[in-house]
Amino acid sequence: MKIFADKRIKTLFLIMFFDIFIFTLILLLLFLFKVPCPSVFVFISALAGFMVITIALYIYLSNQNKIIEKAEKQITEYISGSRNVRIECCEEGALYRLFHTVNTLASILNAHAENEYRSKEFLRNTISDISHQLKTPLAALNVYNGILQTETQGIPQAQEFTALTEKELERIEALVQSLLKITKLDSGTIQMEKKPENIYEIMKDIEEHFRFRAKRENKQIHLKGDKNITLPCDRSWFIQAIENIVKNALDHTEAEGQIYIEWKYLPSEVQITVKDNGKGIHPEDIYHIFKRFYRSRFSKDTQGIGLGLPLAKAIIEEHSGSIEVDSEVGKGSVFIINFPIPTKL
Repeated sequence: MKIFADKRIKTLFLIMFFDIFIFTLILLLLFLFKVPCPSVFVFISALAGFMVITIALYIYLSNQNKIIEKAEKQITEYISGSRNVRIECCEEGALYRLFHTVNTLASILNAHAENEYRSKEFLRNTISDISHQLKTPLAALNVYNGILQTETQGIPQAQEFTALTEKELERIEALVQSLLKITKLDSGTIQMEKKPENIYEIMKDIEEHFRFRAKRENKQIHLKGDKNITLPCDRSWFIQAIENIVKNALDHTEAEGQIYIEWKYLPSEVQITVKDNGKGIHPEDIYHIFKRFYRSRFSKDTQGIGLGLPLAKAIIEEHSGSIEVDSEVGKGSVFIINFPIPTKL
């Protein structure tokens, strides 16, 4: 039987068997020799047998508990990052077979982790190569287009074509940059350098970034929030996320539109909202706006590439935050972003 492969269980059963055998033998002798007051001897024998079994069980369970505690400690070390830790399983028995299975599982997980690390390394190197290869021709095309703009001054049709070319080149460059950023986030090759940042100062920078566009399009950006609220974040990536949401609001707001950026403390998180009084989002699209390259059949926008909001969502989630949207067609949209406040233990 497999249960007796464990020598500790075998020893425990042998002790119990001999204890019962001796107790039975004592009863038999008392019966054969007709010893006076046999009940006293029976009681003493039973008590002695019970004590022997109890001590044997205690020793067995104590040893088992030590083995399990040691295994638990080794599993905890593995979870903490010590990938070479293994549970000792040099004996026979069901418990050691379980330990062997756990060790096998750990080896499989290590192999998967190693393969994933190599895949990420390959992806990071590929992204770097693609970035280098694309930047050079794009820069050259921008230079050539600039030369064409200079050489075709006074030719309205040519000027119109070069202006359109410039816009398309800017779109291609934005697309490439967004793809590179979102792929880096997916691959885990981005290390966020988080430190406490003043949200008001960040929002002022964002307002400044869009001020010229808002003025040109006769739109207004309003800021509202406590000037002393801080949040641990990577400033450049955080600004990128909020800018993408504000840009989306500007893209879908008509002239004289209003964009409101508000931030505040909640009991366990910092909440940022970006609200506009623009076209709103159709109910059919509300669950798809964070999908990459998603284009609504109700949208007349031909400039977007469908990566701004997915990139914003990826960055926010890298900061342990969440984003949701509420919208009504013809009345505008509000993007609600929540970041948990780190607790000090």
